Amino acid sequence: MTKLRVGIAGYGVVGQRRRHFIDLHDDMEVLAVCDQTFADEGTLNDGVNYHQTYQQLLEEDLDCIFVCLTNDIAPEVTVESIKRDLHVFCEKPPGRTVEDIRWVMETERQHPDCRLKYGFNHRYHESVVDALKIVRSNEFGRVINLRGVYGKSKFISFGKAHDWRIDRNIAGGGILLDQGIHLVDLMRLFAGEFTEVKSFVSNDFWGHDVEDNAYALMRTKEGCVAMLHSTATQWRHRFNLEITLEKAALILSGILSGSKSYGAETLTVIYPNDDDQGDPRETVSHYTNDPSWANEIKEFSESIQNNKKSISGTSEDALHTMELVYKIYHADPEWSSKWNIK
Repeated sequence: MTKLRVGIAGYGVVGQRRRHFIDLHDDMEVLAVCDQTFADEGTLNDGVNYHQTYQQLLEEDLDCIFVCLTNDIAPEVTVESIKRDLHVFCEKPPGRTVEDIRWVMETERQHPDCRLKYGFNHRYHESVVDALKIVRSNEFGRVINLRGVYGKSKFISFGKAHDWRIDRNIAGGGILLDQGIHLVDLMRLFAGEFTEVKSFVSNDFWGHDVEDNAYALMRTKEGCVAMLHSTATQWRHRFNLEITLEKAALILSGILSGSKSYGAETLTVIYPNDDDQGDPRETVSHYTNDPSWANEIKEFSESIQNNKKSISGTSEDALHTMELVYKIYHADPEWSSKWNIK
């Protein structure tokens, strides 16, 4: 098997973490990286070339590129990479707006041999994979409703005076677009597409020009209802997703992350019966390993090597998830009007 020659655009925390897992794959090799923090061009101690700009990076002899850049520039780099017939793995979100992903998809259609994947990493966590197997088995009937909370305590990273995530011109949105998009994507994964959306969106606490809380009530055409809270005022960081089925319930709690601040990752399966008096039997699975980063990169590599689409994280996934994020923004007329959200 031929090794894929990889470039990484954006060599900060996420880019370096991607590099770590790329290096673990025998069929991929990082040849070059770029980041605006480099003072010049040159070669790192391990032989990898480094550049200041993505344009310089794209002059390298590459097969694929990992885009780990801010939301304002990620679509542009994705488009320019595809135009050069490179395969692209881009971090979420796909851009600042729905139009950004549509622009990318138009370019993708013109280059059908290029593989494009977006990093909706939470789909690859073992607890989510196991929960999805249960739901799709239909053993416990259809999904009736979902309740989810995903939150952290602030936008600005520890030790920083400023963060691009609070700059609307760069980020495009706040906590919902940056972190809550994972929960939006998972709700779509488990319940399908939501056609009705009600919401409240606000920046009342931190006062940045992006939202620090988004509350949404959503319903599918089949009648499945979801309640979502994406928040930057969750003083104890939290990830929790409850999925109620006709004959059971699932609780995804905690998520293994780089910060280690969301608690233990568990999947609780609840088995109700007629005489449990509201205190049914349940089983809890604990997850101590996070294979998600390695597995999604493995799937990306295999999609290239085998010339097939990825199972998850396709441009269609990215489009529908971004559309739902923007339905939540638009469903609050005051918020939508205030920021002229289109």
